Amino acid sequence: MAYLDENFMLYSHTARRLFHEVAKDQPIIDYHCHLSPREIATNRRWENISDIWLGGDHYKWRLMRANGIPEGMITGDSSPREKFQAWAETVPYTLRNPIHHWTHIELRRYFGIDLLLTPDTADEIWERTNARLAEPDFSVHGLLKKFDVRVVGTTDDPADPLEDHHRIAASDLVTRVLPTFRPDKALLVDRPDLLALWLEKLEAVSDMAIVHFADLLAALQKRHEDFHAAGARLSDHGLDRLPALRCTDQDAAMIFDRARAGKAATPEEKEKFSFYLMVFFGQLDAAKGWTKQLHLGAFRNVNSQMAGKLGPDTGYDTIGDTAQGAALVMYLDALTSALAMPKMVLYNLNPRDNYLFACLTGAFQDGTVAGKIQFGSGWWFLDQKNGMELQLDALSATGLLSRFVGMLTDSRSFLSFPRHEYFRRILCNLIGGEADRGELPDDFEALSGLIRAVCFGNAKHHFGFDV
Repeated sequence: MAYLDENFMLYSHTARRLFHEVAKDQPIIDYHCHLSPREIATNRRWENISDIWLGGDHYKWRLMRANGIPEGMITGDSSPREKFQAWAETVPYTLRNPIHHWTHIELRRYFGIDLLLTPDTADEIWERTNARLAEPDFSVHGLLKKFDVRVVGTTDDPADPLEDHHRIAASDLVTRVLPTFRPDKALLVDRPDLLALWLEKLEAVSDMAIVHFADLLAALQKRHEDFHAAGARLSDHGLDRLPALRCTDQDAAMIFDRARAGKAATPEEKEKFSFYLMVFFGQLDAAKGWTKQLHLGAFRNVNSQMAGKLGPDTGYDTIGDTAQGAALVMYLDALTSALAMPKMVLYNLNPRDNYLFACLTGAFQDGTVAGKIQFGSGWWFLDQKNGMELQLDALSATGLLSRFVGMLTDSRSFLSFPRHEYFRRILCNLIGGEADRGELPDDFEALSGLIRAVCFGNAKHHFGFDV
């Protein structure tokens, strides 16, 4: 079998049929990513392959560092051509890393290049990719159209203005680009300096003075309504773990007032305040019919020296080993008790907790919405073949794979849409292989319905996207 041929990762007859006849041409709903609304609004183009392929891609940066590439050739002042050469020198060493697959799938799907990237092919690939980048259809809007992306869910702070989203909505772009409400900075009562800067921005966009805790809640609710009017139907939180100390109205107000006055909250106070706000955010989402996403389990910026030099999201994060279960149960139970459980997607970063997360979703389904509480797709370091298979197995063994909302890119790159193809191949291989072994019924129509639903239909209906 040739590398990355049409039957890549499809090891049975039914797997191949399911992919080529059903999954391959399904539209894409990329309901969670970190693409820039500004770049979409301005229909950005790129000068060279390094700009679009290496800029901001900390997955590649980590591997280049591991290959002994100096930082100047990764995030420093080296020329785009020099950085591309450094990446070409690294790629041959990425065998068995999913980046080797992604790199060459992207070269094929975006640029029509079936060469392997090596130091010897770097010149040709540099020239051919840059020539393609100069063509009229190779822009943000052109790529969204090429891959039939129906919805993009960006990740936005409540203090972010929504002008770019308004510009996109008023344009002729067919893809719906919707904001996602991510209010993590509201929890910064242990860092009054950072909280004060964020509150200034929140005051400006909400046109409200924020002096007391009640003002904060009112401003957050107003921004939640503004996001809803702009098409938002999801929220998101990125936490090591959920807070697990209950908090009264009075305590939350006191903690906020002290932080507003410059006094940092203690760890216990921050946890109590965070629990209060997380319940509040859940109530907002439930009232609007939104889906709440919880990304749990990362240790972020663990290399403090380098993270201090380069900032966050530069490749200095890792899988965390914090206990998740008790706090997650407490939070979900608090929302249920308050009759404020929204639809929810739980993303786990430590594979040891896959069955904990997958099984826990079943304890909070309430029969009102099919798949109301979801065990989300393999995330970050688990966004690869083994990680996806582990997630699919845990979900299937404890819940309903047929109701799964499927894949997302979670990416900052407009070259990441083939990750949906990658997931679909893995899904079709899993289902098709089991059918051919007699572990699933020999019913192609039923299997096709499952594939269509997981690739596109479930996300469309679950999130309420009119596409």
